[in-house]
Amino acid sequence: MLDDLPIPLDRTAAEPLSVQVADALRAAATDRVLRVGDRLPSSRALAQRLRVSRAVVTTAYDQLHAEGWLRGRRGAGTYLSTAPATAAPTIGAVRGGDPAVDLLDLRPGAPCVEAVDPAAWRRAWRAAADQPPQARKDRAGEPDFRAAVAEHLLRHRGLAAGTESVVLATAGTSAAVSELATALLRPSDTVAIEDPGYLRAVGAFRAAGIEPVPVPVDANGLCVDRIPAGVRAVYCTPAHQFPLGATMQAARRVELVEFARRTGTFIIEDDYDGELRYDAAPLPLLAAMAPDVVVHLGTTSKIIATTLGVGWLVARPDIAAAVLAHRVRLGTFPSPAGQRVLSEFARHGDLSRHLRRLRRVMPPRRALVVAELARRGLPVIGDDAGSHVVVELADATAERHAVDAARARGVQLDGLARHHLAAEHHFGIALGYSTLTSADLARAVPIAADCLAAAARRRARHAGGEPAPPARTRS
Repeated sequence: MLDDLPIPLDRTAAEPLSVQVADALRAAATDRVLRVGDRLPSSRALAQRLRVSRAVVTTAYDQLHAEGWLRGRRGAGTYLSTAPATAAPTIGAVRGGDPAVDLLDLRPGAPCVEAVDPAAWRRAWRAAADQPPQARKDRAGEPDFRAAVAEHLLRHRGLAAGTESVVLATAGTSAAVSELATALLRPSDTVAIEDPGYLRAVGAFRAAGIEPVPVPVDANGLCVDRIPAGVRAVYCTPAHQFPLGATMQAARRVELVEFARRTGTFIIEDDYDGELRYDAAPLPLLAAMAPDVVVHLGTTSKIIATTLGVGWLVARPDIAAAVLAHRVRLGTFPSPAGQRVLSEFARHGDLSRHLRRLRRVMPPRRALVVAELARRGLPVIGDDAGSHVVVELADATAERHAVDAARARGVQLDGLARHHLAAEHHFGIALGYSTLTSADLARAVPIAADCLAAAARRRARHAGGEPAPPARTRS
């Protein structure tokens, strides 16, 4: 029963009140506030609410009955029987949304949700829902979540958080970068960042008024000797450089830590998928080597599911206090719902079992990708880690042809060119193998490999003297 149905009345108007009531009900049906089958208030109840005589409402109902809008059921009330044939409401297409929603998605950066145990997932959500609602939240994060993260980092990443550092919950890596930029830096500051690198981090810095300065990467990761003077922070992905896939070697890590200590710079270590290594144990975290100068970031969005929307930040106490003070000023905090689920997911060992399952599931997926590419003479670069490989191409034209050809065949690829801050100098495809189901991956990878091989042959043929057709401009 729609007891709160909006029916405005103008008692100074020339129109009778009964006509105004009937008009308001017709408008409610037209605007889909009322729908076919909805039960209207009784004439007595509506009259009392509108503070009019019952005869006013009865007259309005009688008119709508005569027009065929309403029907009465003996002993059951009055119902809307007809509504205009208007289009059903839709949420609409949002400009700037994901253009690959209907394609087989081989872009990197998404978790392998097929590896999540459905029973463990349901168990975690049920247990989280059993906890009572909160009136106030802990801006540092749920205590159980922070304890679960500390245990996870110790067991799986070798980081003893909680001794010289503090664990905070975050809403994910990009949110954490934004908080650090606003809490610790000034608009005139600059931050060194890998080039090519993670564009969402670039966007988070720029949104805070901080300008990222590109620094080249090589087979050993960020080139420390190319970091310009005067930067206040260095953002990097040492476990698995995004997007090229290199692991920062021990000597380079030592060099970066020494640079930070010498210059008073702090390092933001984005360990987005550091748990996913298949050929050997991962190198120690920068935060484990130098908790005095390193802020460690992690996320559930690459190793479990984006559904949770939570991550963590590990930093020395003064940095953590600055982030918390920033949250107090803005009234912001990470949502506790995802934190509760992760805590329950970890409580009985399901998180550890999930990571072991990932390390079993992901290598065959990678092997499928590498084998299909190798059959076409295409090598991959990057370490045996993470959830994507990189295939290099000669130039932007070859990259664009590979992306366009794959899209025409229903597969979405991610080119390297768009990941640069400075002039584009790496070209090719960052090919992810985690997002799709195993069946869809088996369908998509041969298509992607064919398109990459065709793009590589095309550029090689033109390099041999055959003129290339004009390249299409980007839209």
